[in-house]
Amino acid sequence: MLDLPSPAGTREIDLLWFMLIALVAVVAAVAMAVLGDGGALKEAEPDRIDDRLPPDRALLRTDIDAVRLPVAVRGYRMLDVDEVLDRLGAELAERDARIAELEASLAGAQAAHGATLLKTDDGRLPPAAEGSADE
Repeated sequence: MLDLPSPAGTREIDLLWFMLIALVAVVAAVAMAVLGDGGALKEAEPDRIDDRLPPDRALLRTDIDAVRLPVAVRGYRMLDVDEVLDRLGAELAERDARIAELEASLAGAQAAHGATLLKTDDGRLPPAAEGSADE
């Protein structure tokens, strides 16, 4: 004869089926929540920053201060990046101030001597003028 499962065994099989159906329902719910409307993935957001540095002029301290780099799971430590950008901005500001000071000094020296130095087409001083400017 056939051995029929006992009522206790039937309960175990029923519980197994219930757990399996519940697991499938949970996986389906999570998949629907992740995929969103219609099962399509959302558009990926761009990885690049929107406010680019100006390509048509030299960088200023304010350009460096305004840069905000995106945060990523795998990337650089924000504190390190901030320190480098702060130092870079400070050095650019010092360089710009020094250049302005030297240009003002040169303009003052030219005005005092009443001489106008001629520049070449690329903006540099001719070799004879460079030697006299250093003296």
